[in-house]
Amino acid sequence: MERRKFLRDSAAAAVLGSLAGEKLIAEAVGATSSAPNQGSSERKAVHAHIDANLPRHIEKIQEYLRQPSISAEGTGIKECAEMTRRYLAEAGCKEAELIPSKGHPGVWGYLDAGTKKTLVVYWMYDVQPVNPAEWKTPPFAAQLVPEPRWGAQGRIIRARGAINTKGPERAFLNAVESIRAANGRLPVNLMFLCEGEEEMSSPHMPDFVAKYRDRLSKADGVIFPMCSQDPDGRATLFLGNKGIVYVELESHGGPQGGPTKAEIHSSLKAAVDSPVWRLVQALASFTDATGNKIRIAGLADNIRKPTAREEELVEALLKELDGPAQMKLYGLERWIDGVDYRTSLRRLLFETTCNIDGMWAGYTGPGGKTILPHKANAKLDFRLVPNQKAADVVPLLRKHLDAHGFSDIKINWSNGYDPSQTDPDSALVKAAQATYADYGVKAVTWPRIAGSAPFYLFTRELKLPLVIFGLGHGSGAHSVDEYLVIDADGPIKGLADVEKGYADFLFNFAR
Repeated sequence: MERRKFLRDSAAAAVLGSLAGEKLIAEAVGATSSAPNQGSSERKAVHAHIDANLPRHIEKIQEYLRQPSISAEGTGIKECAEMTRRYLAEAGCKEAELIPSKGHPGVWGYLDAGTKKTLVVYWMYDVQPVNPAEWKTPPFAAQLVPEPRWGAQGRIIRARGAINTKGPERAFLNAVESIRAANGRLPVNLMFLCEGEEEMSSPHMPDFVAKYRDRLSKADGVIFPMCSQDPDGRATLFLGNKGIVYVELESHGGPQGGPTKAEIHSSLKAAVDSPVWRLVQALASFTDATGNKIRIAGLADNIRKPTAREEELVEALLKELDGPAQMKLYGLERWIDGVDYRTSLRRLLFETTCNIDGMWAGYTGPGGKTILPHKANAKLDFRLVPNQKAADVVPLLRKHLDAHGFSDIKINWSNGYDPSQTDPDSALVKAAQATYADYGVKAVTWPRIAGSAPFYLFTRELKLPLVIFGLGHGSGAHSVDEYLVIDADGPIKGLADVEKGYADFLFNFAR
């Protein structure tokens, strides 16, 4: 999921509403906005405020990105949760509070604009781990650097969380503050529900939703702020996501064979079983010989067939996407079984998966060390499609292991959540599509994203539509040199338009 930088502001120009005034402001701060001339004076005033305060907004984004929040390690989590709470209070939330949990805290905020419609803002403040030695610039320095790829005046912020997703979220909040500063109040009420465990499969997000369920259920929709433009300028609009179950397995020496307390000399393999080979055989039983067809009984029983509307969306997607280009993007030479792109795309959208994320056992350092390890571990993830349930996966996995003679293989831990789905004809989706059209951006609508997020809590449990929405571009999520585009010479929108797009989305949804 890259974002624009927010710097220190020039308040004197904040409320200039004329087009001439907006032009002078944009030149003064070096903004290159291509936002449409929205007819209402309200929108003009908001756009002018964003242009006038863009330097300050960039600084706000940098400030947020400079605060580490690595959920897997716990690094900076408490500090980032408090920063998020403070941001919501500063943006006008009369309610802005931390939500205690057995894990990392959540954050709740409510901004009552006294309007008819209410929008929930889903927010994740945690990020992935980093190896600073691999980055061009320190990952938590959030440096604003030139990037010729986006034009002569192109600039990016490079930082962990720049695109996934602290950058877009802070940009959304900048837009909220600009609406309030220019117009006095928002066109919709906002509920913020923030978590610091998304990168850990959101184990406590159900508790947060349950705590505010009565209030959340009265909302009209949910937005996840994101910069959704591809490098060619097209925006992706995802109407759902796959679910996920993440598990860790362990094979250990014992009655079934193998050393029980520690590694032993490898010469003993002639007489002693290997827990490593046992885990390999157990993993091999999950699929056929290709590793692509799942053999776990019952796992696919509840998968529903694609709807007619989803089939329409796939056909529209195939007209927009180029198979060879997608293959090149991921460094591939073929799809599974050498099938064509149509078949591969349908698999990506509508089939479940069983993937080995990592394995470890014994000695993996330099040189050699001849040992027979006493244990071996593996981590796997399963991606789920409608109507699969995360709660069914581990029992089915346990049943499979027992039935195939691997009752000794331990499932050390697991977590996950169900898939989500939003109606493509909902008012929320139409507001997103209308906003993209306002900016001359073509939106490509997907039935779902192949990745995962805990959105089922909103779409299934609360029956609310949800969109992942936002102009702008970034890349490098979960990788090195993650970035958010701040300035660009088309077709990518820069930060000023990212923020104006968020504001205009709220106006469009209110209508």
